[in-house]
Amino acid sequence: MNSFDPFVFRVLGPVEAETGGRPVTLGGAKQRTVLAAMLLAGGRPLSDDRLKALLWGCEPPATATAQLYTYVSQLRKRLHTGVHLERRANSYRLETYGAYFDRTAFESLAGRGRADLTAGRYAAAADHLGQALALRRGSVLSNVTAHLKEREQPFLDEAFLSARESRIEAELALGRHDAAVPQLMRLVMENPLRERLLGQLMTALHRCGRQAEALAVYERCRRVLRDELGVDPGRALRDIRQSVLTGTLARPAAREVVVTGTAPALPDGAPRPPVARVRDRGAWSGVVPAMLPADVADFTGRRPELEGIAAALCQGGPRHAVVSGAAGSGKSALAVRAAHRSRRSFPDGQLYADLSGPSERPRSPTEVLGWFLRAMGVAEHNLPASPEERGQLYRSLLADRRMLVLLDNAADDRQVRPLLPGAGGCRTLITSRDSFTTLPGARTVTLGPMGPGEGRRMLSAIVGAERTEAEPDAAARIVELCDRLPLALRIVAARLAAHPHRRLAAAAARLEPEERRLDELRAGDLDIRAALSCCHRRVTGPVRTALGVLASRCPDFFSAGEAANVLGCLEEEAEDALESLAGTRLLEVSGRVPPRYRLMPLVRLFAREQSRGEPASPGTPDGGRRATVC
Repeated sequence: MNSFDPFVFRVLGPVEAETGGRPVTLGGAKQRTVLAAMLLAGGRPLSDDRLKALLWGCEPPATATAQLYTYVSQLRKRLHTGVHLERRANSYRLETYGAYFDRTAFESLAGRGRADLTAGRYAAAADHLGQALALRRGSVLSNVTAHLKEREQPFLDEAFLSARESRIEAELALGRHDAAVPQLMRLVMENPLRERLLGQLMTALHRCGRQAEALAVYERCRRVLRDELGVDPGRALRDIRQSVLTGTLARPAAREVVVTGTAPALPDGAPRPPVARVRDRGAWSGVVPAMLPADVADFTGRRPELEGIAAALCQGGPRHAVVSGAAGSGKSALAVRAAHRSRRSFPDGQLYADLSGPSERPRSPTEVLGWFLRAMGVAEHNLPASPEERGQLYRSLLADRRMLVLLDNAADDRQVRPLLPGAGGCRTLITSRDSFTTLPGARTVTLGPMGPGEGRRMLSAIVGAERTEAEPDAAARIVELCDRLPLALRIVAARLAAHPHRRLAAAAARLEPEERRLDELRAGDLDIRAALSCCHRRVTGPVRTALGVLASRCPDFFSAGEAANVLGCLEEEAEDALESLAGTRLLEVSGRVPPRYRLMPLVRLFAREQSRGEPASPGTPDGGRRATVC
């Protein structure tokens, strides 16, 4: 087997694999089931219990674990080049490294076809959807266990039927109603409650001059729906019937696509194809999305980070840039400023979404995809229902365009991945407390506290240079008491701006007492305590308890061993807790080996405040608490 020959995997029919044009021997149904299940998982780990259920159902044999291991070992031997089958805890994961997978090819072609259909490119839509449908080779998953087939076949069959409906819609728009009638009759017999197919059949019959038959189709549908479900046909089908009765169901006019010239070159220097605009309700109407929030007028500092992001977005660097940092470090303001500075490099528009959602619950990618598709002109009735189809349409619409997508306050990579553009000249800018190390090809810019000079300049930009120059020592003290965090500085500056006669020394004096400092750092909807609370809730209860103990008893800088002594646990357990806190940016880590850890003063105050009222564990020295972090 040549290590340079890419693998080809197929599940839209019998499960097969080949490389270099030669089939790979896969053994019996159970081994094919393991392969197909991991392919359909799309790179996500599958637990042992899940694989056993797909192999044997609810009653796996006593030897199921050993047999599963055997199937996986045999697959590793047969697929030893070009793919990677790895063990993760109690699960397996398959990485195909870009091998051809017929289901992925189907989704890509179907998504392009639907995008063409929405934009009025009917011939291209029929071609792409026809190519997608041609990938099916009989009954899907025909040589796997019944358990896997019963689970996955309905989803695959639905995807193919939806693609057939879309292709028929394109064919009808092209005037091919005579050829569409026979296949529509067969499909309606197989799916008598599918109203989109029924509407298409009525449309095709009417355009063939068979008005009475079109109305008979409606009457049969109405009787079936009433007898079996107790409901009437939907609004769309009723509208088609009315149009047939009035003779107003005409062939839709072709949408006019206007070529407006050649857009700027892509980052690699290759010229872009002409930019097209659809003049009616197509997927890319005359409005170019411009969803960025207003720029921060008094933005100050962060020049190296700003230039690094701008270079990544505009000069052919990585396709994804991530701005990561602690709560209050100014991630969103920096990203919005960088996006505005880069607007001219993205002539097809800019998309924006705050992914944090109401009540601190992350927004679903499906909801955000709906926003983006509407912004790009997709009519409400053309929005796909499933997240997979929305993602396909979204990526298809962006494929030949140069757009910037700003995803603010992302929770994790699972939320972000469905919102990433596919191939093409688009770039994504993400802000998050997570560094997104699992996102391939991403450039991460990590924000720490501002420098002392940057902090003073930010304060001057908001309250006025004359006030900070009049009280330089007080200004410097305010910057330090705010941990040089942009959010905290903005809060203090906003309060000073609201009280133009208040001296900076008075503001610094109000911040000095530790017991009231967090109360002072709140103005309107800006609240440093609320920002830290979001991070605090992301860690487990034991880790929160450990943070309170560390805040009360550890020095400014400490090692994992020192933390273990304070917490009364093994050093490995302390390291796990410290890594969890560092991952949510509640703890700073120095670059030394072994690392040293630091609690910023505001985090320390917050952690002490949160831990008040928790009872001390008996037997700990001086009545202190001993945290269980394992």
